[in-house]
Amino acid sequence: MQTLNNVVAVDWRSGADRCYFFFKDTNTYSRFNLADNEVPEGYPTAIRSSNWNTVHSKLKDLRFGFTTTGINPAHPLDFDSDILWLFYYDGGIPMVCRYDQDDDVATNSYPVSQSIWHTLLPYFDRIVAGTWWEKSPNPRFFRFLMNDGHSLSLNLVTDKLTHEPINDSTWPGLAPYKDRIMTAVQNDRTFAYSHYYIFLTNNEYLRYNIPTNRLLAGPIIVDEVSWPGLLRN
Repeated sequence: MQTLNNVVAVDWRSGADRCYFFFKDTNTYSRFNLADNEVPEGYPTAIRSSNWNTVHSKLKDLRFGFTTTGINPAHPLDFDSDILWLFYYDGGIPMVCRYDQDDDVATNSYPVSQSIWHTLLPYFDRIVAGTWWEKSPNPRFFRFLMNDGHSLSLNLVTDKLTHEPINDSTWPGLAPYKDRIMTAVQNDRTFAYSHYYIFLTNNEYLRYNIPTNRLLAGPIIVDEVSWPGLLRN
């Protein structure tokens, strides 16, 4: 059984909802099937071009990632497109890969400075997790957790980025754990109960409710009851 360390979690919405966990120290990953509530047999497995297309060689330097659905108003036909945004370093340059989940292919990779996420650049090396806060009134609103006790809110409509401390006003209940956050991933369950799983050091996690912006439970031990198969070697 392994200890969660140097791990990045991302969500996947195309088809059956799931989470992927990238273990950077071993260049492997696991798939957690949310409907089955388990990691299936065969994981963790090596990251290869056969499972992560052309971005596979960059995932050992992954910083964070998250999924969006149809956020591009300039392309009406994309209203149901599921895109995984993978943020990583390449030769010291902050990069982002646009991964089309529906076709299971990496479509574009470019410097963050030349992307819609360019306002994140000053904080890039401190961000450990991001998520689409799609239950907000603004359908293009995002939040990011950092490793220095602060967070970011990004409004893509106005291109406005807000930097703020993690406290009981911004992230109710999260402040006692702000220095232990490793990664986080969203489970888009229902309109009222979209959960954000925030993983901490010492194999613990928190369950956070996105629509109500409050901590629901935790810390909870990550084990074979809470995340079956995730700690498998």
